[in-house]
Amino acid sequence: MRYDLIIFDNDGVLVDSEPISNRLLAACLTELGHPTSYEESIRDYMGSAMHRIHELVLERTGQRLPKDFDDVFHGRVFAAFERELKPVAGVSDVLQKLAADGVPYCVASSGSHERIRVGHRTTGLDRWFEESRIFSSQDVGRGKPAPDLFLYAAERMGVAPERCVVVEDSPLGVQAAVAAGMDVYGFTAMTPAARLAAAGQLFSDMGDLPDLLI
Repeated sequence: MRYDLIIFDNDGVLVDSEPISNRLLAACLTELGHPTSYEESIRDYMGSAMHRIHELVLERTGQRLPKDFDDVFHGRVFAAFERELKPVAGVSDVLQKLAADGVPYCVASSGSHERIRVGHRTTGLDRWFEESRIFSSQDVGRGKPAPDLFLYAAERMGVAPERCVVVEDSPLGVQAAVAAGMDVYGFTAMTPAARLAAAGQLFSDMGDLPDLLI
């Protein structure tokens, strides 16, 4: 194995949540007078921690989102997860193989701890992620594209950054991994390869990942 730690992003890499959450984010912003299409949400907010969404809206419009925005948005997202969410195709087999081979892995997500757990519980991925393997932007001061979250995850897992590889599907996540001094594999199942060009390796089928790590 080329690496001592595999760090997975969550949304779009482990759980197929990006279509759901960006559809709902676009709707929430539009309802509040900030017209946003699904495509614009993907382009501008995919991979963002919630604080970055607030910052971008304020920067662009001069208006703050309501104080209850996060609660309202997450309420809608979690309800939709219960109805619609599925694991990314092939990822359960990948996690099973990593666990069987004793390869250290974890998740480091811009989403909240609650969002990660709801998604994993709904899709059955919680069997692969005990508490010690879950890291959220809530754990650090700055979310992606800052490197803080990935560096924090590596430190907690006891692995030097240069011995880590990050699996990401968003430009912000790729930027964060590069800034952390880690290799990064860009997952292009949903994101155009050109937007992940800074990644050292690109792949579109999660089932191909184990062979790429050798």
